[in-house]
Amino acid sequence: MTYSSLKQGIDPDQRQAHVRQARRSLRLFLIVLVPLSIVLETLLITGRQSFLVMALFAWTPAIASIMARLVLHEGFADVSFWSGGRRGLRAILIALIFPVGVGAIAYGIAWTTGLAEFVMPTQSVAWTTLATVILFAAGEEIGWRGYLLTRLMDAGVSHPILLSGLVWSFWHVALILGGGYAAGLSPILSVVIFVFGVTSVGYVFAYLRLWTGSVWSAIVLHSAWNIIIQFGFDPATVGDTAKLWVGESGILVNLVLFVAALMSRGRLQQIQRLGYKAYSGNSENDVQLTH
Repeated sequence: MTYSSLKQGIDPDQRQAHVRQARRSLRLFLIVLVPLSIVLETLLITGRQSFLVMALFAWTPAIASIMARLVLHEGFADVSFWSGGRRGLRAILIALIFPVGVGAIAYGIAWTTGLAEFVMPTQSVAWTTLATVILFAAGEEIGWRGYLLTRLMDAGVSHPILLSGLVWSFWHVALILGGGYAAGLSPILSVVIFVFGVTSVGYVFAYLRLWTGSVWSAIVLHSAWNIIIQFGFDPATVGDTAKLWVGESGILVNLVLFVAALMSRGRLQQIQRLGYKAYSGNSENDVQLTH
């Protein structure tokens, strides 16, 4: 069964069956995701930061979604790994440009106002590191945008994009409080800012995923963000209070992400009004969103 095939005008009994099935999917997804994440986060926080543990943690959303698909015999067609056609190519271009734009605005403000100082990075990034970033991003997106988002929508949950973003952001909280990820000058303040920003950018991820009908755009955006921000802008920025203003828990970066979320909401509302045809993946021309 392809849950993202819910359309306007579907038979009420069939719609209710889809809703019940989607809610069963969500329960099973969370039953696998939560305890597995807790175990792996505990290992990471306590210093057991092997590649295997980090990879398994990054892939917990994907593992949870795969388990749910197998147990409930859902199949994998709606992930979806199709290219997205011309829309897909446009979305991938947006995904590559987006973190550059956010970084240029947020870090540019910090550099020019003296909130942080620009320095020329001296170290290059190994190809193996880039490959690892992409691998980890794929594990998250197969679970978050490839499963959780669409199941929340099909289950009739209120504000599914907001909720999926909150789940995604809170999944990182223990690592931030433990000082292992995106921890700024104050771990608690970092959590608040990070949750605000990641929940916001979830609207951009959702837009690209639903507009193209493909999870590839979300994987590319997630990978590009981590590479460009973490290995590009962050090493070029220093200062006693730099982490307060920039970085994944920085005020300026997350304010820019919030503005991007506001810009995405209108098109997402269009997609929802059109009955999800924009991410059906059946036709290049099935839906034309107004720009």
